[in-house]
Amino acid sequence: MIDSDPARFYLDGSYERLNPTWDTEDSGWKARQVFDMLSRLRMTPSTITEVGCGSGAVLAALRPLLPGARFHGWDIAAGVERFWSQYRDITFTRGDITKTTPARADLMLLLDVVEHVANPHEFLSDLRPHASALLLHIPLDLSAASVLRESPLLNQRRCVGHIHYFTKGLALELLNECGYEIVDVTYTGAYRRQRSSMSGRLASVARRVVFAVNQDAGVRLLGGDTLLVLAKPRSTSL
Repeated sequence: MIDSDPARFYLDGSYERLNPTWDTEDSGWKARQVFDMLSRLRMTPSTITEVGCGSGAVLAALRPLLPGARFHGWDIAAGVERFWSQYRDITFTRGDITKTTPARADLMLLLDVVEHVANPHEFLSDLRPHASALLLHIPLDLSAASVLRESPLLNQRRCVGHIHYFTKGLALELLNECGYEIVDVTYTGAYRRQRSSMSGRLASVARRVVFAVNQDAGVRLLGGDTLLVLAKPRSTSL
């Protein structure tokens, strides 16, 4: 459970105890989302840094898709190093990138990160000198349904450390406030992924119907999707 210092949740091993796989099972899907957006925008970054890389499995999945790129993963959490040794061609650093002066990357990945940090405004602003572009994956936890039920929000807070909750509009406004220009934004269709329970499958069907009418309104109403955003600091160009 999060305490007065949110970072401690990752530094003392609490996150790893609750999430021992570090969501490695989702890494291939996330890598494909990243690659598809880069391909659509015809971007071929030569240096890619992932902040909050966890097990490093997303970078490992991206490596064969982007064979000309160099990869560097950063994470503050305890326990992640045990995963990293299997990936010989990727550089990893345990530490806080905002407190260092690393080489500027062509692309920085923030996949399921901003909802975890205590001060997302300060965090995103501090990252501006470190990359020419950011690619973010943001869960859209906040919806009419999640507010009414409340338990999904509390579960995300207690088990995976989400301390900020977003709609599409709130996520894009956060980036705007931190000095970024939105280049591309898309829903990932995360709700279409297989649900093991009957209630989960029924919810997925309901979302398909509602989203087909108006996806923005449907996501605000029912939740269940995530956002992929490519942004760049306003003072630079891609």
